[in-house]
Amino acid sequence: MKEDYYDILGLSKGASQAEIKKAYRKMAIKFHPDKNPDDTEAENKFKKAAEAYEVLGNEQKRQKYDQFGHGAFDGSQGFGGGGMDMDDIFSQFGDIFGSGFGGRSQGFSGFGGGFGGGGRQRAKGGNLRIRVSLTLEEVAKGVEKKVKVSRKKKPSDTTFKTCTTCKGSGQVTRVTNTILGRMQTASPCTACGGSGQIIDKKGQGTDAHGLKMTEETVSIKIPAGVEDGMQLKVGNKGNEPVGDGVPGDLIVLIEVKDHETLQRDGENLHYDLYISYPEAALGGSKEIETVGGKVRIKIEPGVQGGKILRLRNKGLPNLNGYGIGDLLVHINVWTPQTLSKEQKEFFEYNLKDSNFEPDPKKSDKSFFEKVKDMFS
Repeated sequence: MKEDYYDILGLSKGASQAEIKKAYRKMAIKFHPDKNPDDTEAENKFKKAAEAYEVLGNEQKRQKYDQFGHGAFDGSQGFGGGGMDMDDIFSQFGDIFGSGFGGRSQGFSGFGGGFGGGGRQRAKGGNLRIRVSLTLEEVAKGVEKKVKVSRKKKPSDTTFKTCTTCKGSGQVTRVTNTILGRMQTASPCTACGGSGQIIDKKGQGTDAHGLKMTEETVSIKIPAGVEDGMQLKVGNKGNEPVGDGVPGDLIVLIEVKDHETLQRDGENLHYDLYISYPEAALGGSKEIETVGGKVRIKIEPGVQGGKILRLRNKGLPNLNGYGIGDLLVHINVWTPQTLSKEQKEFFEYNLKDSNFEPDPKKSDKSFFEKVKDMFS
């Protein structure tokens, strides 16, 4: 029995489209094949999530599914029992992984070969996948990376000719008799893979398809604000196809390295600043790290532990150009764990001093109020 699509994505039937998309993106990034190499279980979960989203992410299909369940499709729609491969999934839902790249020359605009004149499907070469690691500083500014890629290309001494099986159409037509009459179906030609061409002469050092592995340096422009797990497409930098067609794409998985002192939360950054008792009482200034370099901030006298200082526009840029996040500095007053005799006497002397008695004002927010403000 097939698993319920809502259960796969961890949602209730009343979930909104935004919640469905968010849940799918979270699962897709978690179980992505590039993050889980040679993990069959993760790959299956990745495919299940894509199958669930293919139905629930479409309002019409979702209505049918809610009314009739899996029987609404009978394999005629959606994934038909898992028949799509990874490229099919990336083709259909590429925007989920890197929605911020929409409309860019190096973003998800859909994979899959187009259809040329006469209904022949243009062959498309296989996609290639690589990982690119970025520092938080590179995320803040955007960066251009040059990477070496090994890809299959057609050398000049390899030639092709029209496929004799499909006569160059790329499709084979079959006619079968049914109780409803004669039915005609068309499927990609297995002899040429739908390209309409086969090898006429193999070039030197090529494989069985007339292609040769070559190393090429590819320049990848990565915009500011990308997130860990996003994917970027560099068009036509994958393997070339057999015969006439278009090359596949180079799929770039973004990995963002952990920063030594900064923690990311969307466009905002968090920094834990530890100060001593004397610094908290007397105030002063401290130098802290930001993605743009070090800055000095003022510590007001009598600052309380748990206070959050907000540095405007010191965070990360929004991928879609909607401003820049902030840097939130969390003040932590460090309590000494060992004291000298003189220090101990000082604190014992002031233990009952009214000036050292906690006296929070109504304007001093509690820890839970600060957390609530931070996420609102």
